[in-house]
Amino acid sequence: MTQMEDAKKGKITPQMEAVARDEGIDAKTICSCVANGTISIPNNPVRDCRVVGIGKYLSTKVNANIGTSRDYINIEEEVEKAKTAETFGADALMDLSTGGDLDLIRKKIMDAVNIPIGSVPIYQAASSQKAVVDMTSDDMFNAVRKHAKDGIDFVTIHAAVNQDALKRIKNADRITDIVSRGGSFTLAWMLHNGEDNPFYAEYDYLMEIAYEYDMAISLGDGMRPGCIHDASDGPSFMEFITLGELVKRTREENIQCFVEGPGHVPLDEVELSVKGMKNLCHNAPLYLLGPLVTDIAPGYDHITGAIGGTLAGMCGTDFLCMTTPAEHLALPTNDDIREGTIVTKIAAHAADLTKEGQKERARAIDNKMAHARKNLDWDAQFKLAIDGEKAKKIRDSRNTGSEACSMCGDLCAMKIVSKALEEEKKK
Repeated sequence: MTQMEDAKKGKITPQMEAVARDEGIDAKTICSCVANGTISIPNNPVRDCRVVGIGKYLSTKVNANIGTSRDYINIEEEVEKAKTAETFGADALMDLSTGGDLDLIRKKIMDAVNIPIGSVPIYQAASSQKAVVDMTSDDMFNAVRKHAKDGIDFVTIHAAVNQDALKRIKNADRITDIVSRGGSFTLAWMLHNGEDNPFYAEYDYLMEIAYEYDMAISLGDGMRPGCIHDASDGPSFMEFITLGELVKRTREENIQCFVEGPGHVPLDEVELSVKGMKNLCHNAPLYLLGPLVTDIAPGYDHITGAIGGTLAGMCGTDFLCMTTPAEHLALPTNDDIREGTIVTKIAAHAADLTKEGQKERARAIDNKMAHARKNLDWDAQFKLAIDGEKAKKIRDSRNTGSEACSMCGDLCAMKIVSKALEEEKKK
């Protein structure tokens, strides 16, 4: 019995109750939204971890990507990155490892944190062969089953990269073609083997595995734009249509899913992308990488992603995948993960200040900060801050002993006005 099956029968599970408590929303509403697929609770029963809900009425969630590469393998560093991401507010992690003992790396990461974890099984399938194109469909499905048995909560599957997508990408006026790693593996395999994508052709078999473990499917966007020029084009929107068809099939089999989205998108096209995906994918929870709103800020792409993520969240995106300062440049360090997680948490909260179901709760937090600032209550400010550690460090480094900050000192506007109003009361 899956979460969605229970929800369709009106049964409120412990996971739904946990989401309701965390989000301040009635459990019946959560149950109804799980039943119709607008909320997903990725929670593989094989592994015990904090329950996180993604979707309608819920706070915007943040995912952090970690993992080794074939060029750099250090398991201890990846475990530390996982812990750092969780400490600074990530609601979920994805292990994107491609180098080293992938089973061991996955286990170490899963043991290190208490939040949902996702993966991309095709990376493991590809690692079993010298060349990506040499993996078999059995390799692909065996990797999915292995990850499910290990307790992975959600898997990214690029099922919409099919023969139709291949035709479109060949004729597209794109600069960067395909930038999704899983999408590129799939396209190369299709061209080499002359067959359709096994995850598309045998999607029913994929769903059998997901159903057995109540594992959520994150429907990957293999055609996502990799630069501003490629945004909102034919391959992107054709894939949205296919993803929407897969959403319907997945829900019919009582399996939870959400949909991944772009990518690199200029600000004036973010709303189009988000609302277009929401409409074509039947209001499934939407999981975006960024989107990055310019291509010319390497070293600062955690900021370009946060800018796009804020607007995307306002338009209905439910789940933001953080980017780091190392995006497009290198494997991220622990500090990069910290920075990327924090700025994406800021974007998520900024979006929540505008979102139905979360606006009041989010604004109440900001109001507490406003009162703490008004009262020059530094301890309260540090406690409420998304990164209170950094805020305290900055204040302490330039603390002149004034009750206010060193920018204004005795000329603090709020201090002056508070004193003037207090004296006025005494008259």
